[in-house]
Amino acid sequence: MARFLGFLSPVGLRWLNIVVRSIHLGTSGILVGGHAFEVPAERLVPTLVGAIASGALLTLLESGGRSLWLHQGRGLLTMAKLLVLCLVPIFWAHRLILLWGVILLGGIGSHMPAFLRYYSLLWRKVVPVEGLPGAGQLISENLAQMGEEDPRA
Repeated sequence: MARFLGFLSPVGLRWLNIVVRSIHLGTSGILVGGHAFEVPAERLVPTLVGAIASGALLTLLESGGRSLWLHQGRGLLTMAKLLVLCLVPIFWAHRLILLWGVILLGGIGSHMPAFLRYYSLLWRKVVPVEGLPGAGQLISENLAQMGEEDPRA
């Protein structure tokens, strides 16, 4: 992803992430609220498209275009959210409960500790990614455990 957004500084990428995340929260909230208040489905299509598009862009920003993300806690929770969303058309009568499940998974994924967010099920260890939230602390801790000094300090 950095190749495509190489013109943005790290600060610019962070602000893009904040803006996209805010759009995603807003469109997702309208979508869930629309279902809660039984707004006709056709009126919710624009917010559904907005939630999907912003979620896809957020996934690209968060993953940094790396496959590592797919087997870390942060990627696994995102894929679990997608799985639950895929259940909505099948269990339409229970869509509100499913959508609340998606919100719950999203809240957990966004606020879980870095050692869980960056834990790789494939490699069975924490694999921090430089420059992402919480990663700096994990890198420092990993270096300290190995008896090495953090060159960034």
